Amino acid sequence: MEIRKASKEDVKSVSRVYIDSWRTTYRGLVPEDYLDELSYEDAEKRWIDFSNNENGPFIYVAINDTGKIIGFASGKSIYENNFDGELNSLYLLQECRGLGVGRYLVSAIAKHFKEKGTYSMMVWVMKQNKSGLGFYERMGGKEYIHRTSTFGGTVVEDVAYVWKDISELCVE
Repeated sequence: MEIRKASKEDVKSVSRVYIDSWRTTYRGLVPEDYLDELSYEDAEKRWIDFSNNENGPFIYVAINDTGKIIGFASGKSIYENNFDGELNSLYLLQECRGLGVGRYLVSAIAKHFKEKGTYSMMVWVMKQNKSGLGFYERMGGKEYIHRTSTFGGTVVEDVAYVWKDISELCVE
């Protein structure tokens, strides 16, 4: 497996992972019609901004031995009172979960932040996403604050997990 910074040529594959992951991870948590209406084309428009800006948001991709993108993570700088970086997203194809791919992607985001002088990070996760909550807790994240989001008319509660020192996330 290879982890590397995404290029704009990766956006189509990133969008596919994003939509496919949403449809498997959030089924039963958000309305079915919301998931069914997600489109690869709309996702491409969203993710192109993350791969086009040298000093803005960024994406790292995980590539399997056959050259296929199987997951990605994105990060961006934020200006929250206590934290400077946000793990904006982490998505893996269903068949790649539980294999360590997520841990390596989070590590790549943390290393990127450290190189840019950012040493703390937060991530938002749906409170009903038990596997996501467990993952971030195992990664040492601490529950911080809550908010609500709306998807297809359904309000869900989100939890922020935080790391005051992202050094612990940087694995080799």
